[in-house]
Order: sequence, then structure tokens, then C-alpha cells
Amino acid sequence: EDSTRGKEIQSTDRMYCNQDLLNYLSFGMVLAGLWHLYRHKKIQTCYGRHMMQTSPTRLVPARLAWFIQELPAILIPLLLMLTSHKPYSVGKMLLLGTFCLHYFYRTFIYSFLVRGQPYPLNAMVGAIFFTSINGFLQGYYLLHCAQLNEWKTDCRLKIGGCLLLFYTGMAINIHSDYCLRNLRKSGEVIYKVPKGGLFEYVSAPNYLGEIVEWFGYAMATWGFPSLSFAVFTTCFIGPRAIYHHRFYNKKFKSYSKSRKALIPFLL
Repeated sequence: EDSTRGKEIQSTDRMYCNQDLLNYLSFGMVLAGLWHLYRHKKIQTCYGRHMMQTSPTRLVPARLAWFIQELPAILIPLLLMLTSHKPYSVGKMLLLGTFCLHYFYRTFIYSFLVRGQPYPLNAMVGAIFFTSINGFLQGYYLLHCAQLNEWKTDCRLKIGGCLLLFYTGMAINIHSDYCLRNLRKSGEVIYKVPKGGLFEYVSAPNYLGEIVEWFGYAMATWGFPSLSFAVFTTCFIGPRAIYHHRFYNKKFKSYSKSRKALIPFLL
């Protein structure tokens, strides 16, 4: 019975799946990430501490900006699921839930706790565009195109192991956000050296954690769309980790020389 149901799901998936659309969006995401990596010296000042050299005409409060720009990544996959009447396997629901969990944290928890500087409106609009495209890409791939071998035992073990990597990265990301949030007292605007957790080894463990998250997710889904997202994430926030590292070294003469920018002991 389970085998028959699995075949029915796969047959329905093939009917709904547009592989060309997936490939175009995935290649586009990889190219966008590589373009950002190539141009990072010019666009690294778009927000946060690296915005000092720019003069944006419109700013949005940080909490509002984070909430609005992260919301599409959780809303669009859920709408795709709710507007479809086809059956979904347990594996697909687990993976989609994992993707949405990250953005639930970003939208409904992180955005209300962040104490960052006001956000440029154009950066927020760009982020909305990206999270909308990515939310559609990841949701559409998982719900209509991914093949999980009928959720057999070996598939469960492989996905479980990869998701362990995802949750490890998410834990690093959340703990690093906590350390940064509690670094300054309310109302303070001065910069301090972050301490605790992986901050003892790298200058941007929050970025390291997010990169680990999405490569773990890509391994779990074993698809080009999720891999393209992991590559884009690395290209986009990797340079920011390097800028953070340079910033700390320049501003604090006593900054630990043993700390790396992104990868402990290596980079």
C-alpha cells in the first residue's frame, strides 16, 4: 500500500514539476551570488556598520525591515502547499518545515529582538525580491519536483544526518545573535569586541552558522535549487564576515590575532 501511494505521489509530482523553471531560477541564483562576490568591494556598504560611506535617502527601522523582508520566505511556501490539493510525503513536509523554521525565527523572533541601525529602503526591497524568489523556488522544488525514494529507512537516515548539520548551524547562528544582542546596553552606540561561543575563534560565527545551515539543508534535499541557495548565501555573507574581521582588527588594537574571519583556524 505504501509503495503504491509513493508511486502515485511521484507520478503527480512529474505532472506538476517544471524542471526548466527550476533550472533557470537556480542558475540565476548562483550567478547572482557570483556577481555579488565579484562586485563586493562596491556593494559591501549597503547596510549595517558598512553603510557609513553611503547616504541613503530613505531608511526603515531595523525591526520593521527584517520582519517585512523575511516574511515572503515563509509565507510563499505555505501558500504553495495550501493551494495545492495533491498529497505530500512525510519527508517533504519535514524538509519544507525545516526551511520554514529558519524563516519563522528570522521573521517572528529575530526581527523583534534586533537592535541594528535603520535599514536602507532599497536594500529592504532587494531582500524582499530575493526571499520571494527563493521561497517560491525551495517550496516549488520540494512540493512538486523532489524525489525522496518513498521515504524509506535509508532515506530517513541520510536526511536525518544532514538535518543534524542544519540544526547545528542554526544553533550557532542563534547563539551568536544572542551574544551580539547582549554586547551593548540599551541606548549604547559604541562598538565592542564580541565574546563567547565561536566568537573566540572567528569574527562572524553568525554567518558561519547560516552557511552551515544551508549546506546541511542542500545535502538533505539533494537538489540543485537548495544547493544554489547555499552557494548564494556563502557568496553574499562570506565577504561581510571578512569586512567584519577587518573592522575589528582596525578598530581594536588588542583584537585577538588568533581569530579568523569565518572558518576557525583557516579563513
